[in-house]
Amino acid sequence: MAENLTDTGVEEILDPELDYHALNAQLNLYDENGHIQFEADRKAARQYFLQHVNQNTVFFHDLEEKLDYLVREGYYEAEVLAQYDFADIKALFKRAYAHKFRFPTFLGAFKYYTSYTLKTFDGKRYLERFEDRVSMVALYLARGDLDLAQNLVDEMMTGRFQPATPTFLNAGKKARGELVSCFLLRVEDNMESIARGINSALQLSKRGGGVALSLTNLREAGAPIKKIQNQSSGVVPVMKLLEDSFSYANQLGARQGAGAVYLHAHHPDILSFLDTKRENADEKIRIKTLSLGVVIPDITFQLAKDNEDMYLFSPYDVERVYGVPFSEISVTEKYREMVDDGRIHKKKINARRFFQTLAEIQFESGYPYIVFEDTVNKANPIKGRITMSNLCSEILQVSEASTYNDDLSFSHVGKDISCNLGSLNIAKAMDSPDFSKTIETAIRGLTAVSDLSNIQSAPSIARGNAMSHAIGLGAMNLHGYLAREHVMYGSEEALDFTNMYFLSVAYEAIKASCLIAKERGETFEGFADSKYASGEYFEKYINGDWTPKTETCKALLAKSTIHVPTPEDWRALAADVKRYGMYNQNLQAIPPTGSISYINNSTSSIHPIVSKIEIRKEGKIGRVYYPAPFMTNENLDYYVDAYEVGPEKIIDTYAVATQHVDQGLSLTLFYPDTVTTRDINKSYIYAWRKGIKTLYYMRLRQMALEGTEVQGCVSCML
Repeated sequence: MAENLTDTGVEEILDPELDYHALNAQLNLYDENGHIQFEADRKAARQYFLQHVNQNTVFFHDLEEKLDYLVREGYYEAEVLAQYDFADIKALFKRAYAHKFRFPTFLGAFKYYTSYTLKTFDGKRYLERFEDRVSMVALYLARGDLDLAQNLVDEMMTGRFQPATPTFLNAGKKARGELVSCFLLRVEDNMESIARGINSALQLSKRGGGVALSLTNLREAGAPIKKIQNQSSGVVPVMKLLEDSFSYANQLGARQGAGAVYLHAHHPDILSFLDTKRENADEKIRIKTLSLGVVIPDITFQLAKDNEDMYLFSPYDVERVYGVPFSEISVTEKYREMVDDGRIHKKKINARRFFQTLAEIQFESGYPYIVFEDTVNKANPIKGRITMSNLCSEILQVSEASTYNDDLSFSHVGKDISCNLGSLNIAKAMDSPDFSKTIETAIRGLTAVSDLSNIQSAPSIARGNAMSHAIGLGAMNLHGYLAREHVMYGSEEALDFTNMYFLSVAYEAIKASCLIAKERGETFEGFADSKYASGEYFEKYINGDWTPKTETCKALLAKSTIHVPTPEDWRALAADVKRYGMYNQNLQAIPPTGSISYINNSTSSIHPIVSKIEIRKEGKIGRVYYPAPFMTNENLDYYVDAYEVGPEKIIDTYAVATQHVDQGLSLTLFYPDTVTTRDINKSYIYAWRKGIKTLYYMRLRQMALEGTEVQGCVSCML
C-alpha cells in the first residue's frame, strides 16, 4: 500500500533540465511542421510532479500511519473515518489508486495542487494526492454507506462526476469552509431585514460562499419613511454597504468574498442602480466588485417593441396597495392596472432607452446579469414565485420572506436559498458503462451535500435547505465531446444531441430523487402543490415527440448506455412520482464551471471554447497555457471559438438544454470588438424569444485580447 500511496504518476525519466513552466509554454509555439506541441504540455504535467509535487509531499509508510497522523494533528475529521471499518477504507483508497489517474494537462495538475489538495498548516507541503482527496470526499458524502462511497470514487476518478469547488475542497477536512457553492437572500423593505441581510452576507461570505441579494422590495430614493417625504436613500447605499462587507469577509483569505445584487427593471432606482457600474461614475456611488443583475418581465420587451415609455413603480406603494412585496407581483399581469392606480407613485423612462442603457453598461463592465422573469416563472414546477438568481445566474428557486422583532430576532424565519452543485463531464458520462447509475450516484452525492449542510448563522438559509433539499446537477465539456465526435458546435446535429442528452439527464435525475423519497419516506416540503405531484410537469414528455432527428445523434446515442425515455417511460415515472414523491425540490442547474473543468480536463459548462489554447494568469507562476480537451492537430476545425460561433448558436444550444433543466443555465454571450449596442439588444430579444431564462456575462474579444476578461463566479467556477 505504501507504493500506491506515493505513486508519482510518472512512467518515464525526463530531462531534469527541462522546466515544467517552459514545457507548458511550448503550447503557444508551433513546431517545425506548424503543429501545436501537445506532447510538451503532457511532459510539463509529468515534470511538475518530478520537480515540485514529489519533492514537497509528506511521505507515509502506509495508509494507517497516514490517516492516524492526519486525524491526530487535526487535518481530517475523525468522525468521517469512524463510520467505516479500516479494511473498507483501505480497500476504497486502493480502488481509487487502481484507476491509475494521470493529469493530462499541466494546468489541471497545477490547479489541483494549488487550490484543492490538503496542505500542511504552513502551506508548504502536500498531504494528499488526487486519489486521496477523491476518497475522502466519497467517504464524507457517503456517511457510512460503503456502496455509495465506492460508486462516488468510481464516478470521480473516471471524471464522470465532479463536485463543485466548495465540496471537493472541504469535504472531510477538519479546518474547512462549508460545502455549499452560493446563497440567495431576500431583503425586505425595513431596516431590520437590511441589517439581517448584511449580517448574513458577512457570515456566509466568511464560510466561503458567494451571496446574492434581491433589493427589489426596498423603497426607492426619495420615498417617504413614516409618511415623511423624501427620506429614503434608495438601493445604492445598501449596495455600498454590501460591497464593503464582501471585501471584508472571506474564507481565511483562501477565497475572496463575492456578492451580487438583483433589482427589478421597473424599480424607480433602476437607472441609478445601473449607473454604479459606469467607468466614470462618482466614487461615492461606484460599485467595483459587487455583481449586478436585472429582473426583466415580458411587458418591458413589449413596451420597447411598441416604443412606449415604461413606468417604474414605488415598491413601498405597491406593497401598501396589494398587501405583498413588489417582487411577489407579476408586473406583466398588473402593469396597466398599476399604471392607472393613483395610489402608486410612479415615474417613466423610455423603454428603448432602458435597453440601450443595459447594452452600454455591458460594454463597460460585462454586467448586468439578466433574469427573464416571466419565462422563469412559467417554467417553474414549484408553487411560489422566483424573484432573483445567484452570483452565476443559474440558481432559480422560490423563496419566502422573513419577519423580525425589534431586537432583530426572527418573528418568522423565512425560506432562503443555497446552491449545492456538482457537474457531469458530458464526454465521460457518454462513455459510462451505466449512464443511469452515473446520474443516480451524482444525485445521491449532491443530496448528501444538502443533508450535511446546516448553516445556523443564517437561519433562513438553514430552513430553506431543510425544506427543499435542493441541488443543482450541472454539466461541462459539451464542446469537448462534440469536437471529439467530429460534430460542429451549434450545428443541427449538435442541437439534436444536446436536446436528447439533457432530456435523458432530467429523466434519470427525477427517477433518482423519487427513489430517494421512496427509501426515506420523505419528500421536499411543498411537493403536494408542485407540478410534479399534479403530473403537469410530465405532460410535455408524455404527449410530445422527443426522439433524435439526425443520424449523427442516433449514432452517438447508440455508442453510449443512454436510454432515451419514451412516453411510456415518462408515464411510468409520473406514476411513481405521484405515489412516492421526490426528495429534492430542484435537481439541475448549469453553472459556469472553471477550476473544476481544468482538473477534469473539460471545456467549461456547455459553452464553446474561448480559445484553442487558453491563456490564464495564475498567481506567481504567471501565464499558463491550457489546450482544449481532446484537441489534436487533426481535429482543429471542430474547435471554433465562442467569438466565431457567435451569440445565436450559443443561445440555440442553451435553449434546447433549457427545456429540460428545472433551474437555470449560466449563459455568457461572446462578441467581436465590432459589436454595437444594437447587436447586443438583438441578442436580448433573440434569447428572450427562444425561452432562455437568464443571461450571465457579456464578453468582447477585445477585452480578452487585452487581458481584461471578466473574472468568473468565485463560487461556482472556481
